[in-house]
Amino acid sequence: MYAIPLKGSNFANVLVMRKILIFTTFISFLFIGMATVKAQKNADDRIRKILYFNPEVEPDIEEIKEPTNNAFFSAVSDKVSSYKRNRMLRAEVQVPFDNVDKETIVDYCLNNDADFAIVPKVKYFKVGLGKYVFSNQVVVSMKLFDAEGNFITETDYDTYRKNMRLLGSTENSIKIGTNGALKGILKNFKKINPSSEMDL
Repeated sequence: MYAIPLKGSNFANVLVMRKILIFTTFISFLFIGMATVKAQKNADDRIRKILYFNPEVEPDIEEIKEPTNNAFFSAVSDKVSSYKRNRMLRAEVQVPFDNVDKETIVDYCLNNDADFAIVPKVKYFKVGLGKYVFSNQVVVSMKLFDAEGNFITETDYDTYRKNMRLLGSTENSIKIGTNGALKGILKNFKKINPSSEMDL
């Protein structure tokens, strides 16, 4: 086999075509790589929906449930509004904190298109004789579940032990306890799943 010598103009054309082909291939791979990274980033940046149930209130006295729910959800909405990638969903139902039914979590997450569910509990301290004598101190406990009903983590926040609060309203104590419990849940979640950028 003999090599055919190329004349000057044909050889220059082949070199130019080769450079154009290499440049086009490089640019194509660059765009494909950028599109892949963008698709991965969009999956991580999607808004996560977190379903919050009404807190179980201890002691179980009907008169304190509504103010407790109002203070709890006021604190949750204030906290969640500071995060751009989360949306708070509220279920107007109370789930027993110590006996959480997996199917209930799955059903509510499915029906509300939620990624996570939080089951809370607010415990008041009885400090005197009589039915309605309570301290303004509370313990706010939370359990975090994924959409499949799998338990992820739990935490609690005792406003007396953490802040040594003796004065102030009960509503304020519930808000402080709720914020503390949310921070604890987030801290525990990030220990379990360090690659996650989720905020609760």
